[in-house]
Amino acid sequence: MAIIGQDITEAARWLLSGDIVAIPTETVYGLAALADNLQAVHKVFEVKQRPFYDPLILHFHHTDAALFALQDPPNDVITLARHFWPGPLTIVAPKKNHIHDMITAGSHLVAVRVPQHPLTLALLEQLQQPVAAPSANPFGYVSPTSPEHVQVHLGKHIPYILDGGECRKGIESTIIGFHHQTPEIWRLGMITKEEIESVLGYRISESIQQNSNPKAPGQLLQHYSPSTPLKLVNQQQFKEMLKDMLHSAANRSHHSYHTIGLLCFGHVDQRLHHVVGGMENLSESSNPEEAARGLYKKLRSLDQLHLEKIYACEWPNVGLGRAINDRLIRSSAKK
Repeated sequence: MAIIGQDITEAARWLLSGDIVAIPTETVYGLAALADNLQAVHKVFEVKQRPFYDPLILHFHHTDAALFALQDPPNDVITLARHFWPGPLTIVAPKKNHIHDMITAGSHLVAVRVPQHPLTLALLEQLQQPVAAPSANPFGYVSPTSPEHVQVHLGKHIPYILDGGECRKGIESTIIGFHHQTPEIWRLGMITKEEIESVLGYRISESIQQNSNPKAPGQLLQHYSPSTPLKLVNQQQFKEMLKDMLHSAANRSHHSYHTIGLLCFGHVDQRLHHVVGGMENLSESSNPEEAARGLYKKLRSLDQLHLEKIYACEWPNVGLGRAINDRLIRSSAKK
């Protein structure tokens, strides 16, 4: 199994030797390879069982280094980079020729960002070169937000997990693409559309693809999925469903809900703990930042109970709630 530790020099040693390691970011844990070592990058795809048509994100230690990988970045790219980096924003723009096609899935565009985690920034500074790093989990499964999550699924395949504790943000970076100089949101994430528009000073569009040839990571329809089937339910239907469950239990109905899991938020009747097979509350105060931080951890907890189905309540579809709903929609897509 992988060693879990906080030794940056040890993580760098493995990377420089051509191996891959798991690294923490503020969003989720990544599975990293040196970007200029194609054998190591290939191993990332193999270990994750990730299709080669799904591009990777390059992580840099400094904004200037990330911008240097881009070919004539427009002013809006530079504006967003200097405002949000280090932080959970990924920019996709035309690449310079030294970026290999394996990283970009053959595209002339490359995804770059500067993560906001002190251990990984220190590692990248020591390396003085970028790493390619998708999430450190089997392709399509729930993303990892702790070293233990990585160990469970990938520990047999990698030598080292750099332990940065639990991720502070909890869902992936927002991706903004510059295909024809004009910015578009390509993946909803921790930075909202409204925040980006506030910095740019104008409205932008979205192009959140759901096909087999994504322009950026996280655009496939079925993604971030637990093994247990998940159904996303709107708030009114969810409330009615919980009410019916409690009513059935109070009347000693023969109907059993012990194979059902609930992913809730806000005030929920605690008697339901004794009615269903498992229940997790993303945020009792309905705080979207708290919910995002715990989303994947609580999805994993329910998945470990081997239930027949998980019912998740839809969030108010505004701000960060849109990104939470995006993950739940993709988690609930049929396999």
